[in-house]
Order: sequence, then structure tokens, then C-alpha cells
Amino acid sequence: MLSGQGAVVTIIVIALIFDFLNGFHDAANSIATVVSTRVLKPQWAVVWAAFFNFIAFLFFGLHVANTIGKGVVDPSAIDSVVVASALIGAISWNLITWYFGIPASSSHALIGGLGGAAIAKGGAKVLNFAGFSKIGISIVLSPLLGFALAFVLMFLISIFFFRKSPRRIDRWFRRLQFVSASLYSLGHGGNDAQKTMGIIAVLLYSSGYLGTHFSVPLWVVLSCHAAMGLGTLFGGWRIVKTMGMKITKLKPVGGFCAETGGAITLFLATGLGIPVSTTHTITGAIIGVGAVNKFSAIRWGVARNILWAWILTIPAAGLVAAITWYIAHLII
Repeated sequence: MLSGQGAVVTIIVIALIFDFLNGFHDAANSIATVVSTRVLKPQWAVVWAAFFNFIAFLFFGLHVANTIGKGVVDPSAIDSVVVASALIGAISWNLITWYFGIPASSSHALIGGLGGAAIAKGGAKVLNFAGFSKIGISIVLSPLLGFALAFVLMFLISIFFFRKSPRRIDRWFRRLQFVSASLYSLGHGGNDAQKTMGIIAVLLYSSGYLGTHFSVPLWVVLSCHAAMGLGTLFGGWRIVKTMGMKITKLKPVGGFCAETGGAITLFLATGLGIPVSTTHTITGAIIGVGAVNKFSAIRWGVARNILWAWILTIPAAGLVAAITWYIAHLII
């Protein structure tokens, strides 16, 4: 079994690489709408999103990190091999879905990887089924809530601004999209970065570096936000294209509604300590915007492919993590 300070440092580096890939993979969540509506050029959009990803730790507690660290798998079942296997499973699935331009959830890939590696080591009894139930419910509710909020916002704006000229509406909401994109990037950084924090913290706790009480050190918080912000800077353009252009055609008013509805959902989930998928949330919000005009405006073939990726993410990442654990166990 991997042990010692060197192994812990190596796995922390792998975790930060995952966090970088999370930002890279999920950059589309924060910038797809603002890029597709041409409010910001791509190179400026990623800088904007990366900044708000990083400063998110100033606005949110660490409830999601605590859920990941203590509420998914029994901490006593965690060791270096389990964490390393979980990260490899999550990274593998992220790279596969990025290559095909499919906006799958990095969050659920990490949770699936952790669950798969833990089951390989200790069986299903090491899982916290209450924690997994909470995550399972969030898989369904977060895109539905994003859909509903974006739909209602778009519907209300359509009524209140019915008599205004399209050019004036476009000009107003181009400015407002700076606010909505900032809020969504804050929610993205606040929820997603905490998942890697929880993984690193539970590794430190199980290795004896945190004493008898589970906590998330400040250097872990800052490192995870920095890694995610850096990943966002590099962007995942394949997924940006899918999110911003292939699901439905967006205008600034639609981009504002999608980002605002998604941001409200993420703020609620983060406050409650629920590790939701920012990918699921913004996809649901974009579909909600498109549905106000007509359901035929939504490219349901693309949406169906995304849905299949959502369904497969946790078991696929878990399977890769379990296989990785068995191979490592045989070698070590």
C-alpha cells in the first residue's frame, strides 16, 4: 500500500490536477452563455470566470467539502490507494467526455470514483447511503430547478419588456450578463472547488495529518480555488460549443436568465452542503430558456446525448476507479 508523506504529497498533486481539469472541463458552465451571445470574447470570458472562480471562497462556507469528506464514504475506509484510484477514475471520465464535447459532470465523476474505489476495498458497507441519496436527489433536482428558474425569469421578462424594442433589450441585457456571469462563476467555484477540498482533507485526516478532528486547512482551500481558476483560464472549447450553441440559440436576455437561474440554484445547494453538478444545472437552465419560445427550439438529440452521459458518469467513473484499485492492490 502507498504510505508515507511522499505518497500523500503525490496524491494531493493528482487531486489538484483533477481540480485543474474540472475548471478546464467545466469552463463551459461559466462562460458558454456569455460567449455564445457575444457579450464577451472567449479570451476575456475565461479571465472573467477564472477570477470569480478563485474568489468564491470569500463568499461560501465549507459545507460541500465536509459532505464529500465525511458524508459519502466512511472516512475509516479511505487511504492513499482509494483516493488515488478515485481521482484516476474521475480524470479518465473527464478526458473522455471532453474529447467528445459532452458536458458531463466532473463532480459526479469524482463521487463515482470515490465510491467505486471504496467499494473495491471494503464492499458496499463503507458507503454512506444517506449521502449518496442526497447526491442522487440533487442529480434530478438541480437541472429541474435551473430549468424552472430560468423559464420563469425568461417568461416574466418577455411579459414586462414586451413593448420595448429588441435593440434596447439587447443592450440592457448585454450589460446585465456581466452580473449574471459573475454570479454563476461564483456559484461554480463555490460548489465545485469544495469537492476536491473534501477529497484532500479526508486524505490528510485518514493519514493522521489533521489530528482527531476533520477540517479543511486554509492552504487546501486556496490551492483548490487556484487550480480550478487556472483550468478555467485554459477553457474547454469543445464543450463551450455544445453548451452555448448546440442546445438552443441564445440571445443576451436568454443568457442572463440561464446564468441567473443557474446561479440561484448553486447558491442554494452550496449553502445546504449539497454537491450538485454545475453542468447539470446550467444545461437545465439553458433548456428552460429555450422552452419559453417553443420546445422545438431545443435540439433534443443533443440533449439526449447529454442525458446519457449524466446517467453513465457515476458508474463509469466508479468502474474505472475500482479497476485501478484492484490493479494497484495486485502490484503493491
